[in-house]
Amino acid sequence: MTLSSRAAALALCLTTAVPALAAPAISVETLKEVTKTLSSDEFEGRAPGTPGEDKSIKLIAERFEKAGLKPGANGKWYQDVPMVEITAQPGMTLAFSGGKAPVTLAYKTDMVVATRQVQQHIAVKDSDVVFVGYGVNAPELGWNDYAGVDVKGKTVVILINDPDWETKTLDGPFGGRAMTYYGRWTYKYEEAARQGAAAAIIVHDTEPAAYGFNVVVSSWTGPQIELDAANGYADQSKAIGWMTGDAATKVFAAAGRDLAQMKAAAKVKGFKAVPLGLKLSTAFNNETRKTMSHNVVGILPGKKRADEYVLLSAHWDHLGRCEPVNGDDICNGAYDNASGTAGLIALAEANAKAGPADRSIVFLAVTAEESGLLGSGYYAANPLYPLGQTVGGVNLDGVSIYGASKDVTITGPGKSELDTYVTRAAAAQNQTVQPEPTPEKGYYYRSDHFSFAKRGVPMAYFENGLDLVNGGTARGKAVTEAYTAAHYHAPSDEYHDDWDWSGGVQELSLTYNLARELADSDAWPNWSPTAEFRAIRDKSRAGK
Repeated sequence: MTLSSRAAALALCLTTAVPALAAPAISVETLKEVTKTLSSDEFEGRAPGTPGEDKSIKLIAERFEKAGLKPGANGKWYQDVPMVEITAQPGMTLAFSGGKAPVTLAYKTDMVVATRQVQQHIAVKDSDVVFVGYGVNAPELGWNDYAGVDVKGKTVVILINDPDWETKTLDGPFGGRAMTYYGRWTYKYEEAARQGAAAAIIVHDTEPAAYGFNVVVSSWTGPQIELDAANGYADQSKAIGWMTGDAATKVFAAAGRDLAQMKAAAKVKGFKAVPLGLKLSTAFNNETRKTMSHNVVGILPGKKRADEYVLLSAHWDHLGRCEPVNGDDICNGAYDNASGTAGLIALAEANAKAGPADRSIVFLAVTAEESGLLGSGYYAANPLYPLGQTVGGVNLDGVSIYGASKDVTITGPGKSELDTYVTRAAAAQNQTVQPEPTPEKGYYYRSDHFSFAKRGVPMAYFENGLDLVNGGTARGKAVTEAYTAAHYHAPSDEYHDDWDWSGGVQELSLTYNLARELADSDAWPNWSPTAEFRAIRDKSRAGK
């Protein structure tokens, strides 16, 4: 859908009368107390499988119970989520040989590398290196970066994002400026593994990645978590990781290639993978341990159709202890996502105070979002309440701390009929809906709503826009960019007493009214006819 057609669709949403919606009692004290507590050093960054998890899930369950919810996991507050933790021992290198000169990349400075395989020792020796462009295999688009090349046992070097990410509009085979799932690093490693690659290394670039290499280092070093799998992920590549753009430039130069020219070639349909004439070697040891993490689940049972469910979700976890900055090694995750968890608890209080809706409302605080949406993915694969009977809902990943806004942005607009609900509820509180300002960052694929979308459940994901009441779009852009550059996945994401929660109250009021409208109606909003999740939703509803 083009930008203009999305705007037209949103305009049509407003042709119906906007109902007068009740103002919910969103407790600012709850937002402050819970955010401050969860993001305190005492909780050690809330990494799954640590004492920080024990404290976090205990607090959330206690607040759910105090709010008036019922235990939502078969009479318990917790859904067990079996996991395995893999910690690569530091000091490994990526050594490229066979070119004009050997190139050795240093851990954390030039690259990071890890593995999904549950193995104590990983070794890749003299693996042929192949540049596969954006690493996309999209038959429906007639695009295959792996066409005509066998990469089994080899190392693939991959560009981040989609081939058309630099397009200024939303027109293009991969959505133009808007990232598709083909652009996400998770997809690129998945496809490399399907192709049989022994190693897969992504070239980092700040703009298309949407964050600096410091975020890669903080997120990819230390314990890495996966859902426990019977095969120990033996079907995955041995080594996966990132290298900086400067490091990649050196590697390509050693192969007699210019990285900029290769990037340009990879954007053109029909691009053919390029063997670089290099060999890669790396080896490292891992510590592994199995652990049990938990989703926290509360429910407000419906009074008429209790077997139909509206879902509200937020992730409680963060990175735990991470790469130190100025001696601070705790990634507290105050905004991301202690604030969203506090918002979920505030919504539980407001809904319980209002009393049961016709449908049941499920409050789901999930684990291990930061490790690849693992907790929500586990719930979606092992639902406590049938997904075919789950109407839809809202995911919270950060609650505004910058004050009230005149607008709202929907992440992934045009995908589902829930856009209409968001637009209507926003208009009722005098907010307009504006296009997503940075669609190239792929936020639609980066939070827990995506786990449910993949299995057909429409989930809204929105936030206040950049047009702040205090400071307008200039201040909105400035504070957003400052957070991403300095605080995202860094120890400095800490709680501050002077945060302005009025914007958070706006977001949560909108969420409350949307959820109550869904819960008090008999409607079943669906995906748009062209959405990639429409078929699975229709199938799940038919088999309900």
